[in-house]
Amino acid sequence: MKAKVQAAIELSAGTIEYEDTGGDGPVLVLLHGLMMDASLWDGPVADLSADHRCVVPTLPLGAHRLAMHADADLSLPGVARLVAEFLDRLDLRDVVLVGNDTGGALVQLLMCDGGDRVGGAVLVSCDAFDNFPPGLTGRALVVSGKLPPRLFGLFMQQMRLRMLRRLPIAFGWLTRRGDAATARWIVPVLRQPEIRRDAVRVLRAVGSDPGLLLVTAERLPGFERPALVVWAGEDRVMPPEHGRRLAALLPHGRLAEVADSYTLIPLDQPNELARLIREFTRAPLRD
Repeated sequence: MKAKVQAAIELSAGTIEYEDTGGDGPVLVLLHGLMMDASLWDGPVADLSADHRCVVPTLPLGAHRLAMHADADLSLPGVARLVAEFLDRLDLRDVVLVGNDTGGALVQLLMCDGGDRVGGAVLVSCDAFDNFPPGLTGRALVVSGKLPPRLFGLFMQQMRLRMLRRLPIAFGWLTRRGDAATARWIVPVLRQPEIRRDAVRVLRAVGSDPGLLLVTAERLPGFERPALVVWAGEDRVMPPEHGRRLAALLPHGRLAEVADSYTLIPLDQPNELARLIREFTRAPLRD
């Protein structure tokens, strides 16, 4: 495994922290979901960095440590545009975008509007179609985001208890094995008022546009580059039929199913996910 470089870059919305393994292999940009950070991808990156350049930003989705500007657009399309700006500023080309959970929603938006820097896409058990916000977990989180930031912080204090984090309305249906990661992800929103402000803004924007991914899906057949859809066989938040529908929509789409995992496959089955991504980047256009 290559050593990861911890870095930060000033973008139009604020400063984004990211990890970069460097190297000359295929470039993977890996995106996480709501109330998560770049550490979602630690397991797969430990494997993939041997022959890929892995770039993993921590996006302003509620577990970031550096607050965004007060006027930043933190809607999902706004965050997708921030990712596109990130690719431009780092001059990353022929990128394979990989997204899990709401990170996969961002990848779908970028598949439609990401320009010529996107060379392929991997959608990993993610928000799609009318499942936005996704399942009981996503709906509960968006409802909590209607609270003022201070009260949202008090609500999130409950997540310090493992028994509450493991509830279906929290992280319990998202990961079978990743509780240590989920405990870390809630720390910034508990400690920093500015992060609570950002989190509430993101959640309110998500709740205000439930049809976003239905509109996006209509444009996915225009994505003519390689695509892989990876879905958890035991997913209880992202319907398995959505994985099949996404793969069928994409002209060069393929579907793979991962056993013994919930939504957060990077936590539950990191080695299997790394194997599938490596096979994809080695032979991306296998019809």
